[in-house]
Amino acid sequence: MTANLHTGTGAPPEERTGTGVPPEDPPYRIGRARSVLRVVAIASCLPYVGLKTAWAAGSRLGIPDGSPLLDGGTALAVANGATVLMDGAVVVLALLLTRPWGLRVPAWLLVLPMWVASGLLLPIMTAFPVQLVVRILGGGAGRPVGEGSSEPFLDPWVFGVVYGGFIVQGLALGSLFALYAGERWGDLWRGRLRDLPESTTAPALRATAVAAASAALVPGVTHLLWATGSTAGLEPARAADRTSDFYVLEAVSLLFAVVTAVGVLLLAFRRTGGLSLRLPLVLAWCGSAQMACWGGWISLAGLMGAGEAADRPTPATMVTYAVQMLAGALVVTLGAYFFAERAAARSVPARDAPHESRRV
Repeated sequence: MTANLHTGTGAPPEERTGTGVPPEDPPYRIGRARSVLRVVAIASCLPYVGLKTAWAAGSRLGIPDGSPLLDGGTALAVANGATVLMDGAVVVLALLLTRPWGLRVPAWLLVLPMWVASGLLLPIMTAFPVQLVVRILGGGAGRPVGEGSSEPFLDPWVFGVVYGGFIVQGLALGSLFALYAGERWGDLWRGRLRDLPESTTAPALRATAVAAASAALVPGVTHLLWATGSTAGLEPARAADRTSDFYVLEAVSLLFAVVTAVGVLLLAFRRTGGLSLRLPLVLAWCGSAQMACWGGWISLAGLMGAGEAADRPTPATMVTYAVQMLAGALVVTLGAYFFAERAAARSVPARDAPHESRRV
């Protein structure tokens, strides 16, 4: 007796309906948790987009006298437009992760924007709360993540509203992606490190892992020096403006460099075979995203805001962030090859399965 491959019954679907037409797929539904997360992710974009729109319309809401934002000109207008589009991408991702058409999107078209979003949001999600705690404990005044001008930049409440929205974005979007990825690709990261089979590309992947971990040493050492008070390689204006916020951000950057190296080396050499495969993959994802995307963002922001000579990034700073971006790119490339191999290995028995399951 032969069985239908999709339903496990003997009769094809068009015979069971009695109409000669296959039944329609059941309606696409998501649970209440995902619906709430989608609304939260989209709503969390409103403070940032609202402020940027107000500024584009000429408002000075949250901008104090003397702020360089008042003299930004065309470059600032373009930057504001670009960042609004980036925040708008969060809305698209939230819909993609919760709508039926999102299941048909090619993997790279979803994973790459999520990786970039992770790299831009994770430093804020980790550093900003710590900065607030340090200030509450009397660690000194300072400005939040990424701001380093001696002139007043924005009113303090703006950072709380905007970065608070970013933190909510990261939590909601990250939760949606974890649920989506678990359903679509969950079989690719189940198991333990000891269960990973050897492959012909293992030596090349290990060499790439060593190269990535070695590259991460350069920004790692630099961030360690800056976090412990050294001004080596810092531009004069940034060195003069160091606050508790600066030191927290450098410590967080050091943490991500370590996380990147640990994740990629665990994945490549598998010395702790009993460890869940999920842990090194998460470490490599978070670390590589922060190093590549945040390093690129800080480099771009430094170049765009470099007016006076004292504000221009030094060669040492640019090299640090360039190597940081290289390390992150190497790790994500290694991850892409890892998942491609896993998917290819899983597809072999899947192709053979129909021939073996036609008898019941």
